[in-house]
Amino acid sequence: MNINNIPQIKHTDSGNFFVLAGPCAIEGEEMALRIAERLVTITNDLKIPFVFKGSFKKANRSRVDSFTGIGDEKALKILQKVSKEFGVPTVTDIHTNEDATMAAEYVDVLQIPAFLVRQTDLVVAAANTGKTVNLKKGQFMSPESMKHAAQKVLDCGNENFMITDRGTMFGYQDMIVDFRGIPTMKEFGTTVLDVTHSLQQPNQTSGVTGGRPDMIETIAKAGIVTGVDGIFIETHFDPANAKSDGANMLHLDYFEGLMKKLVAIRQTINQF
Repeated sequence: MNINNIPQIKHTDSGNFFVLAGPCAIEGEEMALRIAERLVTITNDLKIPFVFKGSFKKANRSRVDSFTGIGDEKALKILQKVSKEFGVPTVTDIHTNEDATMAAEYVDVLQIPAFLVRQTDLVVAAANTGKTVNLKKGQFMSPESMKHAAQKVLDCGNENFMITDRGTMFGYQDMIVDFRGIPTMKEFGTTVLDVTHSLQQPNQTSGVTGGRPDMIETIAKAGIVTGVDGIFIETHFDPANAKSDGANMLHLDYFEGLMKKLVAIRQTINQF
């Protein structure tokens, strides 16, 4: 896809990777605007094409008492406000065909969660909105098999999609990124590396997913070296108290430093 097709995206001629970044879930308006303002400032300064990410609801929870959201329309309106206030595109994940129709009224990119990417009806519903679709590779799927998910979008007459690697299950409680999959999936379309979800440690006995945020920089650097088109990072100013996925999110204070390092690596690679 041509990322210029995403409304309001900037700095596409900078030679940089693009970044999808924001909190795991929309917890409220103040937190979303606070995070978005910082991310917009950093990405503008570094000339990185930026899409603000936030889940309007969380359907894939380990426990019934886990946080699922503040209300669908309320959260979607916050995403819409972020877009209007800062002039940036937004992305959110969807879980049902009805979600696709509803969310398309508020955001620019519809994300298919990894555990749902084989659901043909959901992928088709997202593609038929005409929005850009982010297909997250299933933790249980090979890179080669993602060509079929991509073809479903193309068969709907929608050429605007990206494929995101978010790691592969290694045993019961660990995720591993097989970087051989990046060039494979680049043959099908635009590729993204979901750095933070790739460092999840799911299926903990507590029912709360763990993570390895200390490895975020390592995985992100490797992704840029391997040639991904974009980076996906969940970030929060208080990960320890975030309502979802706090164990593997990047602290917002570290975002700028990481982006500077990744931009320097990308500039070096571009010379070759």
